[in-house]
Amino acid sequence: MTNEPTSESITAVILAGGMARRMGGEDKGLVMLDGKPLIEHVLARIAPQAEAILINANRNAERYGAYGHPVISDSLHDFQGPLAGFLAAMHSVESDFIVTIPCDGPCLPADLIQRLYRAQQSAGAEIAVAHDGHRMQPVYALISTQLEASLSTFLASGERKIDKWYGQHNTVTVDFSDAPETFLNINTPEERDQFKAPQ
Repeated sequence: MTNEPTSESITAVILAGGMARRMGGEDKGLVMLDGKPLIEHVLARIAPQAEAILINANRNAERYGAYGHPVISDSLHDFQGPLAGFLAAMHSVESDFIVTIPCDGPCLPADLIQRLYRAQQSAGAEIAVAHDGHRMQPVYALISTQLEASLSTFLASGERKIDKWYGQHNTVTVDFSDAPETFLNINTPEERDQFKAPQ
């Protein structure tokens, strides 16, 4: 085991497949923030950390594809939540792990993947998920792709709750209480207009 992820072992997956109801249905990854789409802020933060990046999107595939990374849609229909994006990513990659991040979180730390990976390796866990000091942040996670069959079965049963699926596996939480800005996200037009990036 090593505490440093290799480029072959991890694929970063940007989750842009939701309906964004609170954003009036607008595709959140393409919502403008400080003059550029949210997806560009996220890509700028995650690209130095992972050579392999996927974008999980159920709309506007051509626009997302213009960023030069593969775009995958959910294999399940009707916007069934983040776990559907996890499953589509697991099915599409050859890496040992995926790291999932939302498209509306523009303040990712420079060592997000490294910290998740180190915790996973130290614990021998199947899943490492960020914790902000108050609660788990389930869409910021490193997940073994060997769990694809488990997740497929879970979703086929009608379940959609991330926490419940994590509870079925060896999951370690990773303390990010020193970096609360990690979990700032843009859910509404008002939040977008009021957003100020941490200094």
